[in-house]
Amino acid sequence: MELGLKDKVAIVTGSGRGIGAVTARALAEEGVRVTITDIDPATTEATRAALAADGFDVIGVPCDVTDKDQVANLVAKTVEAFGTVHILVNNAGFPRDGYIGKMSDEDWDLVVDVILKGAFNCSRAVVPHFMEQKYGRVVNIASRAHFGNPGQVNYSAAKAGILGFTRALGMEQGRFNVTVNAVAPGFIATEMIEALPNYETVKNKSLALNTVPRLGNERDIANGVVFLASDAAGYISGETLHITGGRFG
Repeated sequence: MELGLKDKVAIVTGSGRGIGAVTARALAEEGVRVTITDIDPATTEATRAALAADGFDVIGVPCDVTDKDQVANLVAKTVEAFGTVHILVNNAGFPRDGYIGKMSDEDWDLVVDVILKGAFNCSRAVVPHFMEQKYGRVVNIASRAHFGNPGQVNYSAAKAGILGFTRALGMEQGRFNVTVNAVAPGFIATEMIEALPNYETVKNKSLALNTVPRLGNERDIANGVVFLASDAAGYISGETLHITGGRFG
């Protein structure tokens, strides 16, 4: 299937490692020119260098997505390098788990700000380019956690907020031929997840609840993002694609 992605330009936040890095590679394999960005300059450069070594057209711009000035610089550097931007993948985010009675203000604010304010800052910065060219794709990385997980009130709230953000922005931007969708991963065996002290317990629970009898991997999520960013999904907007192995609750 021709996805219509060749020579498009994408920004993938949180793409220094994990799902973001694999998504950046998957887009690059379809001919997309990609800006790698992460709050950590070292991981940003490592992923950029790896993709460049494989012949892909990429740049790296470290960025804290909660800082609107850094986001403005991220978009400006992308436009300077590639001429415009067509695709935004709002992937930056992470959990800081704990039951509410023991959750600090910092853990609430950091998780919610990176996930929700980050998506807001980045989307606001690229939308003028989308409107001008009458074309754009926003893919937001949500989570199955939007249904709620004990010990994750911050993460679950932020990811649920992403779904509302997705629908509202899609309604605003549809008349400019801009689609806005979300991908909600289930339990994905990323490096960060595998480092959790209770990884084996969480893994076994997930396997028991999945209808597909395996763990998900980063490429499963990246494939969904590539589809929603493509011309093949041009009549889909405001939707959430659950990539969970059949698990919802």
